[in-house]
Amino acid sequence: MADKLIIFDTTLRDGEQSPGASMTRDEKLRIARQLERLKVDVIEAGFAASSNGDFEAVQLIANSIKDSTICSLSRANDRDISRAAEALKGANSARIHTFIATSALHMEKKLRMTPDQVFEQAKQSVRFARNLVDDIEFSPEDGYRSDVDFLCRVIEAVIHEGATTINVPDTVGYAIPELYGNFIKTLRERVPNSDKAIWSVHCHNDLGMAVANSLAGVKIGGARQVECTINGLGERAGNCSLEEVVMAIKTRKDYFDLELGIDTRHILAASRMVSQTTGFVVQPNKAVVGANAFAHASGIHQDGVLKARDTYEIMRAEDVGWTANKIVLGKLSGRNAFKQRLQELGVQMESESDINAAFARFKELADRKSEIFDEDILALVSDESISHVKEQYGFVSLSQHSETGERPMASIVFTVDGKEVKGASDGNGPVDASLKAIETHVKSGAEMVLYSVNAISGSTESQGEVTVRLQNSGRVVNGVGSDPDIVVASAKAYLSALNKLHSKADRVAAQG
Repeated sequence: MADKLIIFDTTLRDGEQSPGASMTRDEKLRIARQLERLKVDVIEAGFAASSNGDFEAVQLIANSIKDSTICSLSRANDRDISRAAEALKGANSARIHTFIATSALHMEKKLRMTPDQVFEQAKQSVRFARNLVDDIEFSPEDGYRSDVDFLCRVIEAVIHEGATTINVPDTVGYAIPELYGNFIKTLRERVPNSDKAIWSVHCHNDLGMAVANSLAGVKIGGARQVECTINGLGERAGNCSLEEVVMAIKTRKDYFDLELGIDTRHILAASRMVSQTTGFVVQPNKAVVGANAFAHASGIHQDGVLKARDTYEIMRAEDVGWTANKIVLGKLSGRNAFKQRLQELGVQMESESDINAAFARFKELADRKSEIFDEDILALVSDESISHVKEQYGFVSLSQHSETGERPMASIVFTVDGKEVKGASDGNGPVDASLKAIETHVKSGAEMVLYSVNAISGSTESQGEVTVRLQNSGRVVNGVGSDPDIVVASAKAYLSALNKLHSKADRVAAQG
């Protein structure tokens, strides 16, 4: 009988720590519902003690998701743990994930604590958490760079206090697969009560080996939980990619001999949703979910695939959600067809009025564009969900003029706290002029650190999806906007980013 591998998704917590990837409460819930549809075992919904906004997001997800365990991160102190437990009260299945650093470097420089103090705090935090919920995960932050003897001592103690999962993170992406796998194996062999807990791996991708390290932790080390994110989202170079580790286990079952609960047919929809919500575009050659993942340009490859698919394909595209039927709807499609497609894409609207509003936007788009793709629908639904949030700035209309040899001009109408204002400016191009027109009124003082345009589908008629990343006073935010007109999409993205800058939600740096 094959063992079960638990998939622990931390897109909504560790993934969100990527600069500019912060999400609203409603966006987090939408992604959590897609993760539930994907049949993820554990969803780390956030860090409840870090801000009121994160607390509310964890609470909302705990009250809404029924089939996955909902987890909140907490530092190893009573306040964080109590806050996590409070946010998780409504969950069918709840987990508290508490952590404290155990490497000499982190203990001395960051915590300014002695090893004995860390040991006592780890024990006390797990004991306290165990009195609040039954499912406790403990992580020694920077575990891979920790002294093995000290780490064994800490892990043995926290298991004795009631920790049910032990996660050994490679917090800074320093590990090498064989060494990391043997490190987990050594810990399991040396900790006397190691069989009383499930062992987990959490790897970062700084050297491009997060997936390889995680798989080594499973195969060599005997870990039975992998912590990962959709699209490998995460701070610095990102986290272990859920879609890659899942398909590696599934495709090479002959080697790993492990069972998974994941419904892989929903991987692509999850990837698109996370990408469009955060504005982090998936590279075309990304394994499993990239646009070219199942494309064959070489004539030899094309010939082989046409004769026998498995000559060059080790996975079926449809197994992860790709479909040959890309064109789904047009301007003659009715409301029921639109509603059905939303369900197939894993999108749940809060009410019939929300569906009606999204359908009206769909019909408006269909009048401008003859073919509507899944990506278009996800983009407009994302815009619709954003419009429900009370925002300081909202797009109304834009006009711009540019011709060769003349300096482009733009005039924009937008709302500030519900009141219409106008701005006008020239610029180096129509986009530059439009954004400067916004700034003539807003005067945000923000620095643009990224401007990116992505075609949502493959033709010149495609909607453009624009990501704008702004930085101001140490805060970095992403804004995403979509429209068949790139200049309009740019203005929407800029206003979206300004709204996030305007939000005063504070965040606390968390464990990697």
